[in-house]
Order: sequence, then C-alpha cells, then structure tokens
Amino acid sequence: MPSDSKRAPFSSPSFAAPTLLRECGGAREFSSYALYAAVLIVPFALKHVFGFSALTYVIVTALLALPVGALCLVAHSWIVRTPTDQIGALPNQPIESYMTILDKELKAMYHGCTKMPMEMFYERYFDGDIDLTGDALEIFEKRYDWAFFPITYNVAKFFVFQWIPELLVHSKKQDETQVRDHYDRGDDFYAAFLGDRMVYTSGLVGDESKRETLEELQDNKLRDVCERVQMRKGDRHLDLGCGWGTLVSYAAKNYGTQSIGVTLGRNQTAFGNDRAKAWGVADSAQLLCMDYRDTPRRPLYNRITCLEMAEHVGVRKFQEFLLQVRDMLEDDGLFYLQIAGLRGAWQYEDFSWGLFMAKYVFPGADASCPLNWVVAQLEATGFEVRSSETIGVHYSATLDRWYENWMQNKDKIVKKYGKRWFRVWEIFLAWSIIVARQGSSTCYQILAHKNRNAFDRTALITKPLGFGMPSGSVQA
Repeated sequence: MPSDSKRAPFSSPSFAAPTLLRECGGAREFSSYALYAAVLIVPFALKHVFGFSALTYVIVTALLALPVGALCLVAHSWIVRTPTDQIGALPNQPIESYMTILDKELKAMYHGCTKMPMEMFYERYFDGDIDLTGDALEIFEKRYDWAFFPITYNVAKFFVFQWIPELLVHSKKQDETQVRDHYDRGDDFYAAFLGDRMVYTSGLVGDESKRETLEELQDNKLRDVCERVQMRKGDRHLDLGCGWGTLVSYAAKNYGTQSIGVTLGRNQTAFGNDRAKAWGVADSAQLLCMDYRDTPRRPLYNRITCLEMAEHVGVRKFQEFLLQVRDMLEDDGLFYLQIAGLRGAWQYEDFSWGLFMAKYVFPGADASCPLNWVVAQLEATGFEVRSSETIGVHYSATLDRWYENWMQNKDKIVKKYGKRWFRVWEIFLAWSIIVARQGSSTCYQILAHKNRNAFDRTALITKPLGFGMPSGSVQA
C-alpha cells in the first residue's frame, strides 16, 4: 500500500541536494516560426538586392538554411529571457562573492552583479586568471547568480572546426588517438577519483536512506548488469569498451562466464589483465587492446555488454556498430547498452556543458543523444528493446563520490599533473553532479535482443511492481 507520508524533495542522503533551483532559457523560448521566417527572409532580401531568379532563390535558400539557423540560435542564446516559472529567487550576490578575478582587464569587465559567460569563466579559470572563493560544487550550485550560457565565439569555433569534423570522420586512427591521449594519461590520475573499483561509468544507488560508498554504488551496478542479462556459468560474454576491465573480471568470478573485454587503452588492458590474475580468473577473463571494429566475431557471444562506450562510436557510425553487435550475438542472446544522453527539451546550459565535455573530457563522444534516437537506431538494426531505465540521478550520486575523492587527492594531482588538469576535472565533476541531477544529461540502461519471431520473450518476464501486495478494491 502507498505510504501516507510525503517525501521531502531532495531529502535522500545519497545525493548532493541543490541549494538554488533555476531553469535556463532554451527550447521553450526558441521560436521555430521565427527560425523558418529568417531562413526564408534572408535569401529573399539578397534576391531583392541582387535580382536573383526564382530558381537561384531556391538554391541560395537551401545553401544558407544551416548557417542562418545557426546564427539565429547564437543570437537567441545571448538575448533569451529567463523563464518565469522559477522556484526560488537568485541571491543577487556580487561576483566577488564567488571568485577572485586576478586579471585586471577581466576584472574591469566583470564586477558587482555583472554575469560572466560560462565558457569565459572556465577557460580563464583553467588559465589561472580566476580563483574560486570556496568549494567548486557549492559555487556551481549558485552558478545562475554569476554566470549565463550564451554560445560564444570560441564555442562556435570549436563546434564548427573540431566537433563537426570529428563527427564526420570517426576513423580508427582518430578514435585511437583520442582514447589513448585520454585514458593512457596515467592510472593514478583516474584512481584519484574512481577509487579501487576503477569503473568509469555510473553506479547505482541501492538504499537511498543512507549515503552508500562509491564501492557500494559500483558493486550495485556490476551485479545489476549481470542480473539484467541473466548471465550464467559458461556464457560467452563480450564487454565492448571495457575500460579497466572490472565488469569482465566480476562476471567471470561471480557468474562463471567466459568474458572478453575490448578497449583501445594500453594502460587499461594491462591493468585489467593484472586484475583478472589477482582475482584468480585469468583463464576466463581477458582484455584485448584493439578497436571495437576488430573484435573477434566468432564464435558468437551469449551476452554482449557496452557501458558508456557507444557514445564514442559516433552518430555516423552508430548503425554500423549496432549491426556488428547483432552479427556477433547468438539468436537467443541479450545485449545490454548503457549510454549517456541529452534531453530533447534542451536548455542553453545543456549546450554549454556538452561542448565543454566534448573539448576537455570526452572528445569524440558525439552519439550522446536523446533516448528516442537511440531506440530508433536499435529498432532499425533489428533489435527489440526489452526494457529501458533512465539513471541520470544515479549518475549524479556517482559523480558526487568521484568529486569527493578528487578533492581529497588535490595535492597529489597538482604535484604530478599540474594545477590546470586538476581544475579541469574539478569543474567537470562539480558541474556534472548538477547536470545529471537536473536532467540536462542523463544515462540510459537498455536491454535488447534480436527481433526474431523465434525469440523466447517469456524468459524475460518480470513481476509487476507491487505484485503480492493487497490490491485494494476495484469495485464500485
């Protein structure tokens, strides 16, 4: 039966509670009609000036549609009004309450209650021109009091000259370079926030009445994944983009699988194979250092898992990737896909955070899309989606533990990797705790299988919520 008591919002100790809840302008305020009008009117004005023919007008309209649309979006990001349906009022504290601006020219531009573009803040913070007056997470909780989220020149430049070319290419060489530049930086760098498990994907909160440790969150997730795909002794299991291989060794040790992990990271491969030996499963758990496209396809696999690697496959290669997965999977096999994504009803902060992540944290991860896009790709390539869970809030809890670890290891990181690298990850983790909690970015757990008539769908039936509890009367 439902509880009579109403749960207070954000009262669980598992999560970092917000101190200022604000909505940012975005899709709701952006007029599609104004966009269509601009796309038609600009070429019409050019036609009037240069005397185009009707055919030339159509061609020019087609050629200018994308750049005109982009300029409309950029302009709107600077002038959009704050939504009126806000829950709380801004503190209206001067920017000096949150940061000390060391650069004289920058300080002359931003002082008092003048708000700074977020992109300018983090670039100048990384360069050492700004110091924070307190904890980064606490300051970012109140970011709407000192920052706004326009599409700046530097953001647009990065999008056009780096993000789009990377999206279009996604060659083996490009992916290898990005992965190795990122993940071969040093295991100690990642251990400073990932902890003993060395799992760089969202954990799961099991008991929201207490603050579970990072290790508990990750163990909850590892067990959840294995149970979702119904791992059994002797199953051939493939983990694509396996990272440091913790799931590979966990499945082999606890479920008796024959598990193979694939990663491009050299350090990750060595670490994972050493862990398999330490856990006594070297004969049944192995990491291979290779591109996912080179994964051994035969014999077929009973279970395939892919946790937060598919984003790096890229939009252009995504269906090709899923067709490869389908080709490697037994007809009665199960495919588990955990993938980060963005909400469809976007706000400008979502763009700002997403492009920051693409530049500094996860280059090449352009297939972070809304859920409907991911499901459509799966169905188009012959999969049936059995279940989907949105776990963004669990990611927020995981990031909160990562941030806590990172701040505790500040001196070690600054000493070996420098202040700039420390600050990049400080902002990434602090901002992402909030972004995941508020739904700007999220994460999906998707269980799928081949969409074949002969597939035994009864094997995946789960009990309805509340099954076995008194149902109450359904009669008048």
